[in-house]
Amino acid sequence: MQQTKAPEAEPKTVPVPKLRDSDLQKIASMVPKSTMGKKPVWSNLDIELYGYIKLDVSYDTSRTNPGNYVVWVDSEETNRDDDEFNMTANQTRLGLKITGPDDGEIKTSGLLEFDFFGNYAAENKAKIQMRHGYLKFDCPQDNFSILAGQTSDVISPLCPSTLNYTILWDAGNIGYRRPQFRLTKGFELDGDTEFELQGALARSIGDDELSATPGAKSGEDSGFPSLQGRAGLTFPWFGSRPTSIGVSGHWAEEEYNSKDVDSWSVNLDLTQPINKWLTFKGEFFTGENLDTYFGGIGQGANTTKNYKEIGSTGGWIAAGLGPCGKWSFNLGVGIDDVDADDVNADERTLNRSIFGNVIYSLNKNTKIGFELSQWHTQRKGQGNADSLRAQTSLIYSF
Repeated sequence: MQQTKAPEAEPKTVPVPKLRDSDLQKIASMVPKSTMGKKPVWSNLDIELYGYIKLDVSYDTSRTNPGNYVVWVDSEETNRDDDEFNMTANQTRLGLKITGPDDGEIKTSGLLEFDFFGNYAAENKAKIQMRHGYLKFDCPQDNFSILAGQTSDVISPLCPSTLNYTILWDAGNIGYRRPQFRLTKGFELDGDTEFELQGALARSIGDDELSATPGAKSGEDSGFPSLQGRAGLTFPWFGSRPTSIGVSGHWAEEEYNSKDVDSWSVNLDLTQPINKWLTFKGEFFTGENLDTYFGGIGQGANTTKNYKEIGSTGGWIAAGLGPCGKWSFNLGVGIDDVDADDVNADERTLNRSIFGNVIYSLNKNTKIGFELSQWHTQRKGQGNADSLRAQTSLIYSF
């Protein structure tokens, strides 16, 4: 029997709402307008925010200077075995990496970074301290770059991996940060060997408190910038990665009450990977009037000897192991040996630190570390001091 097909239902007509002009204007206001020709509120450049939050908790068996971190041990003549406890978040760091524009021949970039170890603030009212603030022009085709602003010194570019904030400053590791104009030129000697030259004009910073004239600035009074330079060679040797070695130096002049005082250094740095989990690094220095470069154990010129430049020699060596899974280890030693003939009685003549730390990654962004360091500071005459420091750090990176 033939079945008849059921008739299809008539499509329903949906009424189209009529919009008033006020409704159309309201909808139009909700639609994003074209950004062509407009500058974004943040920036028209690529900006990357980075940094970490860090809490340091430390115990010292004897009083150290300044306390939140160690540079040297205070004399025990009046404070024998005067232990102390410190806790601070001042090393918390924040930075901005700025990239662009790039026209294919010249790449421009910049960096702004600060922490909270600014001077003269209560422990719970930290001040901002600018670490880096510079712009950079890179010419990749010519292997050449120009840097203008504040950043680390050209000399002695390496740093040991310590939880202590000062990374062996005044205990063998010299070099700090200062405003500068820097040129860098690289040369490819063959497929695996590279040679690099760096030179910089930098701000001369001196011991202004040593001047008899109130408000005098010994660095700018010299009327001349400091000069820094480094020659570095990277080449394959016996390790799993290339060896890097560099020779660097600086010369600067300060002026105290019409007396010219020189500052100079000659330095050697070496990075030697052994395999993928073990690397040795170290530096050696010698020079005079190095206090603003964290040499001479914070002593630059002797006012009682007609502003005699204080000489010192030292260095450091450290080994980094890891990462081994979530673990990494670092250990090393640094020493700053001051010429005792250049300083007065009771002033510092030797500063040594031996350290070891272990760092565990809780996750990709969070680490916990523990460091033991033994500090020994000698003085001319009496007042030698020792301290054992135990420090725990919690670090959240972003």
